[in-house]
Amino acid sequence: MIHFEPESDRALFTSALQFAQEQVRNLVEKHPGFYPMYTSDGVWKHEGPAWTHWCDGFFPGMMWIFRKHFEPGTPDEKYWLEQAIRYSTPLESRKHDRDVHDLGFIFLSTYLRWFRLTKDPALNDVIIQAGKTLAMRFKEKGGYLRSFVADNSLFVDIMMNVGIIFYAARETNDRRLRDIALRHCLTTRRVLVRGDGSTAHEGLFDTDTGEFLKQTTHQGFRGDSCWSRGLAWSLYGFATSYEYSRDPRFLDTSEMCADYYITHANADGVPPWDFNAPSESRKQVDTSAAAIAASGLLRLSRLLHDPVKGHFYWSTGLRILQTLCEKHLADKTPGWEGVLKGGVYHVHKGLGVNESVMWGEYFFIEALDHALSVVG
Repeated sequence: MIHFEPESDRALFTSALQFAQEQVRNLVEKHPGFYPMYTSDGVWKHEGPAWTHWCDGFFPGMMWIFRKHFEPGTPDEKYWLEQAIRYSTPLESRKHDRDVHDLGFIFLSTYLRWFRLTKDPALNDVIIQAGKTLAMRFKEKGGYLRSFVADNSLFVDIMMNVGIIFYAARETNDRRLRDIALRHCLTTRRVLVRGDGSTAHEGLFDTDTGEFLKQTTHQGFRGDSCWSRGLAWSLYGFATSYEYSRDPRFLDTSEMCADYYITHANADGVPPWDFNAPSESRKQVDTSAAAIAASGLLRLSRLLHDPVKGHFYWSTGLRILQTLCEKHLADKTPGWEGVLKGGVYHVHKGLGVNESVMWGEYFFIEALDHALSVVG
């Protein structure tokens, strides 16, 4: 049985949110205009490779969340609003970026929050264009949005980005866009989500026929293993796709992924970087996967028709948040510039392993914000 004390939970989550604000403010002042990705020995600005700029929306996305926690017009609210706009505005040109599959990450965390605050139609136009641009990645043969790697490649990560196509379809009443989003989700469900709720990182197709060939991975232990961050992307992404489409298959898939996560994660709710990694390697947890899963579970909990299961997912999401606040916050490590320790970027390349990573920071803050809107 999981027990919660609303007052102590609110204090714990509020304290973590305040620490995150301090860390972000320090980085803004130390390296103005810098978009962090992962730390090296706890330091954000370093010479490590980045591959693509898929994380640029997360830093301003945190700022948009921070401003919600202050009264309008107060100095802190003005500060975070100014910084959020300052860091979001340069991203606008990315609405035409055809080199990445991550436009949902970039614009749903920034411009969508901005638009909801101001209702400025020009901001909405940016989001819609980004959705249309992402839809250009669709491969008719195979029925999927191709990853940034190659035409024959489908990533489970794209489930976190397909929502921006659903959004653009809804805002423009474009049935073709909606069809692309639906077909991508159904293909991902068919070829990357296994019968036990575990997930593969990547699927490969024959581009001439559209035939699915095999599951493989770039970041997981093996092609047939379950990379924990990919599972969290799927859990969260299918819940979001259900919100937009109301297709019950997507809700079922999100629940399957959630149940696999809960069953196979460590007792405190934080998973190993890959659920099928060898025992020694499993000691490396991934707090970023935990943060994504926590936010996804809190989101999923309010979509279910079964209140008992909904409460179970909600309670589990809070339990994961408690663990992250109590065991993985960087507040007791002098000189550490991130918020959450124990995140993982890429084990095989040795990048950002046991560090702070921007997606972990963002979804941790999003989960805290969601919890604080209800707890207590």
